[in-house]
Order: sequence, then structure tokens, then C-alpha cells
Amino acid sequence: MIDVETTRASYRPDRITTLFVGESAPASGDFFYYGNNAMLRHMQRATEAVLGGGDDFLERFKSYGWFLDDLVLTPVDKLAPSERRAKCLAATDSLRDRIAAYRPLAIVSVLVSIKSIVEAAAKAAGSNVPVFGVPFPGMGQQARFHRKMIEIVPQLPREPIEVLSQREP
Repeated sequence: MIDVETTRASYRPDRITTLFVGESAPASGDFFYYGNNAMLRHMQRATEAVLGGGDDFLERFKSYGWFLDDLVLTPVDKLAPSERRAKCLAATDSLRDRIAAYRPLAIVSVLVSIKSIVEAAAKAAGSNVPVFGVPFPGMGQQARFHRKMIEIVPQLPREPIEVLSQREP
């Protein structure tokens, strides 16, 4: 199995328009960018319901300028709730630094319970972009994830970005 961060980096677009932030890659190894996993299928289904389909979803995701990073860069899904929360809070500065480097135009927290941490990291990075929150598409939340994604996908920046200042009045 290829290293999670090496794989993630291979899908990083040159310009990140929308940053998706998950809690962490799962301990099971079913990482989004490895393909053929539930998170990927739910993201693809919701995105294609709005934007239409095509060939390789991960390549289209990248071509939109969309990128999935994680709050915590080591798996936390098998930890006790208190330890899991502590790891998430401890990762705020790391996420802040990545948001400052990425400079996204929008951020989507892909787990409602980490949205406040993601917002705090964005604010600390000097970012004032919109931060959306969607439920993680697991544990019976798949339909809620799908509905929320269909609602926000039209609002998410994606390449090519129109430069409004260059448009004629």
C-alpha cells in the first residue's frame, strides 16, 4: 500500500479552489484517494448529481481544483472519543498552516463535529472564506450527506475560476 500522504500529494491541484477537510484517513486503509471506497462513491454520486459525470472521478475532482485533506494526519477513527477529540484539537495549528499555504476559496468540513475546529484553523490562517459543513457519509448519514452536498456543490468554487474584476460592467 502506497503511503497516504504520498498518494494525497499526487492528487493535489496546482490551485486549490475548494478544500475538503476530513477528520483523518481511516485505520482500515480505505483512503479516499486510493479509490474504490464508500467515501469516494458518495462524493462522486453527489457531485455528479449536480455537475454530471465523466471518466476518472478523482482526476475530475483534481481538475476542479478540489482537494481532500485531513485535520489529523494519522488515523483517529479507532481511538476512544476523548483521545480522538484531543488529537483533533491538537491538529488545529497544523491545519491552520496548510490552509494558509493552500489559500482555498471555500472549505468544506466533511464531518459536522470538526467544523468548529476547521473554522478556527481557517480564521487563524487569516482566511475569511466560507466554511461549509456536511455529515460524514457513514453510520446512516449517507442520505444527509448526499442532500447537503447537492445543496452546496453549486456554491463551491472550481476551475476555471472567473476573474470578476476582468469582466466588463
